[in-house]
Amino acid sequence: MGFRKLLAYEKGFKLAMEIFELSKSFPKEETYSLTDQIRRSSRSVCVNIAEAYRKRIYPKHFISKLSDSNAENAETLSWLEFALACNYVSMEVKKELEYKNIEIGKLITYMMNNPDKFR
Repeated sequence: MGFRKLLAYEKGFKLAMEIFELSKSFPKEETYSLTDQIRRSSRSVCVNIAEAYRKRIYPKHFISKLSDSNAENAETLSWLEFALACNYVSMEVKKELEYKNIEIGKLITYMMNNPDKFR
């Protein structure tokens, strides 16, 4: 099994693409701040999972990269809070994306707590 088949990766990729599409509607003045940051952090979730998977034979490295992925996931949630506060997204959209974000965090945490299952 490759990293693309990991549920956390699949769901993370899907969320990153949803955020990308949503962020197209953000104001032009947010291009180099909120828009760029939320796209970067949401994509980094998957990138770090992919890197972790390649290091899975070394449990400490695997967990470390997954920890980075989890941190990027938390950053993405923070940017969603800003998007809501700036009225770029509705509460309904934010809640839907937050639910997905939390689910991804749980999957990453499971992987961190069970590294031997991914060797």
